[in-house]
Amino acid sequence: MATFAPPPGTADIFADEARRWRYLEDTAMEVFNRYGYGELRTPIFEYTEVFQKGLGDETEVVQKEMYTFKDRGGRSLTLRPEGTAGVLRALSNTDVMNGVEQRVYYYGSMFRGERPAAGRRREFHQVGVENVGRVAPLIDAECIAMLIDFLKTIGINDAKLSINTRGVAEDRVPAGRLLTDYFTGHIGHMCDDCKARLNRNVWRILDCKQEVCRKIVADAPDYVASFSEMSRNYFEEVKHALDALKIQYTIDPLLVRGLDYYVHTVFEVTHGGLGAQTAIAGGGRYELYLPGQKKPVPGVGFAAGMERLLLVQDSLGVDIAPKQLLPIYLVGLGQAARIANLELAGELRRAGIPVELELEERSFKAQLRNVNKSGALVALIRGESELERGVGVVKTMATGEQIEIKDSELFGYLTEICPKKG
Repeated sequence: MATFAPPPGTADIFADEARRWRYLEDTAMEVFNRYGYGELRTPIFEYTEVFQKGLGDETEVVQKEMYTFKDRGGRSLTLRPEGTAGVLRALSNTDVMNGVEQRVYYYGSMFRGERPAAGRRREFHQVGVENVGRVAPLIDAECIAMLIDFLKTIGINDAKLSINTRGVAEDRVPAGRLLTDYFTGHIGHMCDDCKARLNRNVWRILDCKQEVCRKIVADAPDYVASFSEMSRNYFEEVKHALDALKIQYTIDPLLVRGLDYYVHTVFEVTHGGLGAQTAIAGGGRYELYLPGQKKPVPGVGFAAGMERLLLVQDSLGVDIAPKQLLPIYLVGLGQAARIANLELAGELRRAGIPVELELEERSFKAQLRNVNKSGALVALIRGESELERGVGVVKTMATGEQIEIKDSELFGYLTEICPKKG
C-alpha cells in the first residue's frame, strides 16, 4: 500500500493518542480554572514583528528557527514559535496596561525549524498560562504552584523544579560586564556560536548545550551577587513563598531561559523519563515589548510541551485518560432492519450511548467481523424474522450469551446495561 508521510518534524494524531491529548487539555482547563484562569485562543500566525520585538532579535528563535512567509500584500507573517507574544498582543487590547490583571491559558500548535528528535518536533504543541498586568513575588510563586499542581494531576509526581533570577534591565549592565570579562578569557576554547554570542548577547552563552562550553560556563562568576538589593529581595520572597507552599526546588544559577523578555523569576521543570531532552515545562516573569509600544507589558507564565508530557507519562506507565466507551453494535439483515436500527441508534446516541451499526447491505458473517473489530459490549441483531415477531436478539460479546428482548423494551434494556457519556 502506498504511503504519504507528513512533513519531517510533524505527526498525525489518531484516535487513541488523541484521547490522551484531550485529557491533558481538559485537565489543564480544570486545574487552571481553579486558579481563576480563562481560555484565550489566538491566531496560529502573527505579524513577524510581534515575535521580533517581543522575543528579541538576538534570540536563537528569531535568528534561526522561525517559519516566516509573505502574504499576498507583501506583509511578513510568522507561524507562532511560542505562545506568550501572541497572547500579550491580544491582551494589549484590554486594560492590562492600566494594571488590571488578566489570567489566561492557551493550548495549540507552535512551530520551530529545529532538528527533529524525541520530544522535539517542528510542529509541537504547548499548554501554557499567562498572568498579565501586575508584578508581585507571590504571583510568581502561585504560578509555579499551579504548574506543579497540573503535573501531579496528570500523574507526574517526581518532576524536578529549578529556579533562578534574571534581575531587571538595570542589573544586566554590571552582570553582563562581569560575564563578558570572564568569557573573554576563555572564548578561544568555546564553540563558534558562543564566540558570536560574546559580543552580541553574552547571556546566551549560559544557555549553550555544547559540552566544551558547559564546562567553562560552570565556573562562571556569581553574577546574581551584582544585582540590586531590590532584585535579590524579590527573589528571596519568591523562595519564601515556595517554602511556605512546601514546593521543593533547586536554585540553578545557569538557568536564564532562551528568550530576552525574562526578568526576575525564571523556572524550569525537568524529568529523567525523556532521556537527553529533560525539560518538560518552563517559564518565568517577563516584560514584553510589542510593536509601537514604548512601555512593556508585565506578566508571568509558563508553557509545557504536550508531546513531552506524554513521553514522561509513557516512561512512568501512566495512562489515566478516560478510555473511549465501548459501543453497542446494531446488526441489521435487510433494508427494513437497517432502517429500524438507524432509528434506535439515534435514540441511544441522544441518551449518551455510543453506537455503531451497519448501514450497507452486508452478510451476517461480515457484520459479525465488524462487531468483533469494534470491541462492542453487546450486539443487537435484527432481521426480517425478528421484525415480524417484534423482538431483537441481544448478544453479550464477552460470553456469547444471547437473549430476546421485545422491541418496546429494547431502548430501556440497552440504556440500563451500557455506560453512558456525559
